[in-house]
Amino acid sequence: MQIFTYQPPTIPWLDLRYVDRDIIIINKPSGLLSNPGIADYTHDCALSRIQQRFKDAILVHRLDCSTSGVMVFARNKKAESNLKTQFQDRKTQKTYITEVSGHLQNAQGVIELPITADKANPPKQQVSATGKVAITHFETLEVRANSTLLELKPVTGRTHQLRVHLLAIGNPILGDDFYAEQHIVDSAPRLKLHAQSLSFTHPYSGKQMHFSSHCSF
Repeated sequence: MQIFTYQPPTIPWLDLRYVDRDIIIINKPSGLLSNPGIADYTHDCALSRIQQRFKDAILVHRLDCSTSGVMVFARNKKAESNLKTQFQDRKTQKTYITEVSGHLQNAQGVIELPITADKANPPKQQVSATGKVAITHFETLEVRANSTLLELKPVTGRTHQLRVHLLAIGNPILGDDFYAEQHIVDSAPRLKLHAQSLSFTHPYSGKQMHFSSHCSF
């Protein structure tokens, strides 16, 4: 059984990228929870750090603790509702960068494998014929000696979708200490998954917004 040791990074404490009266954009570091869990030690998270400066901040979506990258928070209930609806209706565009083990058979393609909860091993997820539709587009950016750098564009937003999809096709994400075998975990100092960009419609102005954060793997 894996023991979760939570030691969130403190430098920078909060990487703000954009703020207005309706939204806040941050670049979340790997190792920081998006929102607090039940245990007291999880109180230090992206949401609580933002709320120290902006008490009106509201969580809209999540990135896994080990995943870094662009996140949007709302500053009022109207913006929260608008943004959550955009995520639910798949009107946002998300791009991730990842480094996976091995080489893929095709340089680009689509992974369409339904995902459901692994009831025997919560909170893990698994591919199952009875699961919910899950779709991930991928494109090779660089083929390396024993790994591949990929760009991922998920259409759906299932829990752990990218990890589960890449594991299912035989190319687990390097550093994935939740799903991958130990030699894959040991191959990287962190999970090699980064939310590089996020696009959505501004909840007040209706303007198309695009935010990005570069990460070198």
